[in-house]
Amino acid sequence: MYKTLAALWSGLKITWQFFLRSLRAVKPPQCITADDYFASVPSTLDPDQKAFVPERGRYRLDNRMEDCIMCDRCVRVCPVDCIITEGVLSKESLGTTSNGMVKRIRPLRFDINLSQCCFCGLCADACPTRCLTTTSAYDYSTSNLSDHLISFVKPCSREEENLPKGAV
Repeated sequence: MYKTLAALWSGLKITWQFFLRSLRAVKPPQCITADDYFASVPSTLDPDQKAFVPERGRYRLDNRMEDCIMCDRCVRVCPVDCIITEGVLSKESLGTTSNGMVKRIRPLRFDINLSQCCFCGLCADACPTRCLTTTSAYDYSTSNLSDHLISFVKPCSREEENLPKGAV
């Protein structure tokens, strides 16, 4: 019981220190009629300035296709079904990823529709090769909705794919 009370007292002491320190840091509210009110409150940014972006934020998705093994874990875990993949199983190995996993599925399509994405980050967490990541790009507004459909696989002809006519 003594150890429990000692631990409780230690935790409460730390909590109260932070609480008292936060009370000293609070600035008194300024009146809007004060002469320096708008100088102290940033309201907008200049066009050449960028807003502060936390480095651990979940923003635009990016996929390094050279590391993707087309396992479809990202598709299965996505709650809004904004990821569309298609691939063809290959008999021989197509190479290895940067972390040594063998690639056996040739990607034909890997699309992410950012207009449907809820930016939860579950797809990036589920990726075994960590090729699907979130970037710090946050401002990608557009007036055309089709600009939010991002294709990560470059289209190529059937001859380049070495696929029979019926394989898709």
